[in-house]
Amino acid sequence: MAVRVQREDFDLSAELKALTAGNRRVGGLTSFVGLVRDMAETPELAAMTLEHYPGMTERMLERIEAEAQARWPLEASLIVHRYGRMEPGEQIVLVACASPHREAAFEACHFLIDWLKTKAPFWKVEESQGGARSWVDARSSDDEAAARWRQDDDAAD
Repeated sequence: MAVRVQREDFDLSAELKALTAGNRRVGGLTSFVGLVRDMAETPELAAMTLEHYPGMTERMLERIEAEAQARWPLEASLIVHRYGRMEPGEQIVLVACASPHREAAFEACHFLIDWLKTKAPFWKVEESQGGARSWVDARSSDDEAAARWRQDDDAAD
């Protein structure tokens, strides 16, 4: 179980190999890689910059990961989130979950990315080709996606 917030890019294959190395209980490994897309709110996006508060962000990501571990039988999980300036096509985030069973790995991975989108303390600035910069607000579609997991909580109560 690991969380990293870093400026540098990551190697997906190396991260997944390291996550499951030596663990023969893993029967399913899922991963999600988020990329900077050129369909942002800023027309002709040149770059996106993610800012965060070191320490606070890592603690929140650890809490989110711990909640996934409490909900599903995971053998391993990993969150790697980048910060700094990134251009379209670059990797932003990696979420990976390993479990004895595929369904738990799929659901935990989906949960983690939905909760990262709504709970992780990052601030996003988009930069146009002309150099204009604008802060990006949270999206209601992300809140709606995350609500699925809250409804599961309500049903369990």
